[in-house]
Amino acid sequence: MAETQGKVITCKAAVAWGPKEPLVIQEICVDPPQKMEVRVKILYSSICHTDLGAWTGVNEGERAFPRILGHEAVRIVESVGGVKDVKEGDYVIPTFNGECGECRVCTNGVSNLCERYKVDPMKRLMVNDGGTRFSTTTNKDGGSSQKQRVYHFLNTSTFTEYTVLDSACVVKIDPNAPLKQMSLLSCGVSTGVGAAWNTANVKEGTTTAVFGLGSVGLAAAEGARARGASRIIGVDANASKFEKGGWGSTVLVGIYPTPKTLPLHPMELFDGRTITGSIFGGFKPKSQLPNFAQQCMKGVVKLEPFITNELPFEKINDAFQLLRDGKSLRCVLQISKFLKK
Repeated sequence: MAETQGKVITCKAAVAWGPKEPLVIQEICVDPPQKMEVRVKILYSSICHTDLGAWTGVNEGERAFPRILGHEAVRIVESVGGVKDVKEGDYVIPTFNGECGECRVCTNGVSNLCERYKVDPMKRLMVNDGGTRFSTTTNKDGGSSQKQRVYHFLNTSTFTEYTVLDSACVVKIDPNAPLKQMSLLSCGVSTGVGAAWNTANVKEGTTTAVFGLGSVGLAAAEGARARGASRIIGVDANASKFEKGGWGSTVLVGIYPTPKTLPLHPMELFDGRTITGSIFGGFKPKSQLPNFAQQCMKGVVKLEPFITNELPFEKINDAFQLLRDGKSLRCVLQISKFLKK
């Protein structure tokens, strides 16, 4: 990769030009990383409902186009900008929720929401200079145009052969790990399992109910299984089902696309119930995710069943349709061909 370091890379990306418009596979330019940034080659990327929500433009603040979506992936480092904890050739996964390791949140252990790099669905620019590392001179119809910038997404942007991330959002993993499966740790599986382990603190012999059985919900169930829950109940996301609870803890996960509020009366919390939210399953990505990846490699959490479909990069719009139709938990796209050492 030495021949590309310090240079602009021209590569293929799936660019979103507008809400609900088919993604366009086209050439883009990817700038070299600036200080405390990492440029990586994407090997595999999977599609999450958060990508789907941004693509449909359900949030006004997310309607920044053209844009490169995607946030679940596994990558190999191409070059770095003054970064010490990863180097060229390392295998890494991106995280939409970063960890600088220096702010008061990262150092106190109470929360995983880094003051500078915490998840922000509306974020579209790099922290370092408020610019982008993507640009294109091709319009959505394939014709030539003036150079224009292409926006980032969730600190990651993985639907491209190359991308640039803040180093706080890059986690090094074991090079012997099953790479396709490791992409799931960027969001869905970590969020679900972490909600069971870190936030709900499921204990052996307890009963756990999971409302909503998409990939995150099933990951929460898998986390509860791994912790020895004696009974795991999976139900539809139907608000009337909550009336069946007596006492216990409710953990909310995901990024919600609408400003609707919960119809909750304070008295409902006075008889032993608690309700809390969980971002990225409570995991601190750089501190805790490598150990979680090792646990997955040992079979503590089974990742393979979550991959229900595999498609080439060129079929990315078909992958989106599978998710919209409810026919896929995770569809993994092979973004770049590579030879593993």
